[in-house]
Amino acid sequence: MKRVITAIGILIAGITASFTAGQAQDGDVVRMVPQSEMQVKLSYAPIVSEAAPAVVNIYTKKIVRSRRSALFDDPLFQRFFGDRFSFGAPQERVQGSLGSGVIVRPNGVIVTNNHVIEGADEIQVVLNDRREFDAKIVLADPRTDLAILKIDAGDEPLASLRLSDSDNVLVGDIVLAIGNPFGVGQTVTGGIVSATARTQQGISDFGFFIQTDAAVNPGNSGGALVGMDGELLGINTAIYSRTGASNGIGFAVPANMVKSVLKAALNEGQLTRPWLGVRGQNVTGDLAASLGLDRAGGVLVDEVYEGGPAAIAGIMPGDVIMAIGGKEVIDEPGLNFRIATMDAGSEVSLAVLSEGFIQQRTATLSLPPEDPERNVTKLDGRHPFQGVTVGNLSPRFNDELQIDPFLRGVVVLKVDGRTPAARFQLLVPGDILLKVNNVDITRVEDLEAALPENANEYLYQIQRRGRIQECLLAGQSRSYRCRVVQ
Repeated sequence: MKRVITAIGILIAGITASFTAGQAQDGDVVRMVPQSEMQVKLSYAPIVSEAAPAVVNIYTKKIVRSRRSALFDDPLFQRFFGDRFSFGAPQERVQGSLGSGVIVRPNGVIVTNNHVIEGADEIQVVLNDRREFDAKIVLADPRTDLAILKIDAGDEPLASLRLSDSDNVLVGDIVLAIGNPFGVGQTVTGGIVSATARTQQGISDFGFFIQTDAAVNPGNSGGALVGMDGELLGINTAIYSRTGASNGIGFAVPANMVKSVLKAALNEGQLTRPWLGVRGQNVTGDLAASLGLDRAGGVLVDEVYEGGPAAIAGIMPGDVIMAIGGKEVIDEPGLNFRIATMDAGSEVSLAVLSEGFIQQRTATLSLPPEDPERNVTKLDGRHPFQGVTVGNLSPRFNDELQIDPFLRGVVVLKVDGRTPAARFQLLVPGDILLKVNNVDITRVEDLEAALPENANEYLYQIQRRGRIQECLLAGQSRSYRCRVVQ
């Protein structure tokens, strides 16, 4: 096992060396501490004057409808008071919120956080020079918590920020955060990069963030994290705080992820990410010891999708993915982030621990397949599942539904109200149908064929929230019961 540990050390050292060498060859700015009193008195004002005009304030409005109190529908209340109380009717109110955004194209393309504009009926953008524009949503992606907006400022080119290569950011780099905290107006704060690959934060599905200690507060969401070259390093997204105020721990979506979402918005209007076709688990300290590794890190492959990029590249269950594209893989979110920032059809190198040795593999990333076709169908007929909408699971459809891409079968997408399925809660969205009347369900066609009309009883099996349940609806009174079988 010493050979494995040594090989891994060489791999990581090689990644670091090539990364550093790449920086020197690319002519990046040399980082150094101040050498004189004059340098200590240097100002960030030139960077701010260049970057600030590209950062905007975003105001949203959403109409919220309050429910009518059940008291006003009570027969006894109506007997005495009738309909004289108009305040019992459903009320509407306008709920406002604020955030920030960054102009990334001179024609008015803006990047912000999805949570800033989610559910908004109106979106208004206020530029640095106080001009106001209505904005429309080009693309919203909850999985990365990013959204692309567009405003029409006529033929005038707007100030915009160039997106940096966020892989080049280092811990200790000086950064500026520009946004609209608490709605007080555009504000600039400064700090350093505290970490470059924070994962497991539960902020988005592709949790891989630049952490900074620059003061970030509510309202900064969607604003710019800017480097000393005036380029956009990331979109400020969240803070770690028990009070809602800044504690010096802020997270930004890296610019490389912004690039992939922006590309989809401008070129396709939809976002379909490539995939490797593996499912795995993080290599913890205990797992690392059992594998002969001297430290935690990497992704242990549990399952490989047949015919997928990983399978074609020769990756097998039990292998450990240690690096991708020359970048060390710490955990599964980090691996997913790297893949999500690449293009379908691109070749990527993988460092894989297999059978005790580090091996280099090359995989060609592809879009998740839609096999079988989703075949979204609303069930009809005289049976308890009438009015239930179902579809076939596939890696592509699963990605859209934000569920495990390896799940197979028929998924419940919607249950119409005032149907037996809704009334008895026979099925709920997200359920996966496994069997009906002892018939295995793998496609929608299987389900339709297994549903006899006017039968006396219906025995079916579902997977709900990871557990398998067997349910029986029987008798004229339609008695219903379920039990967990696995």
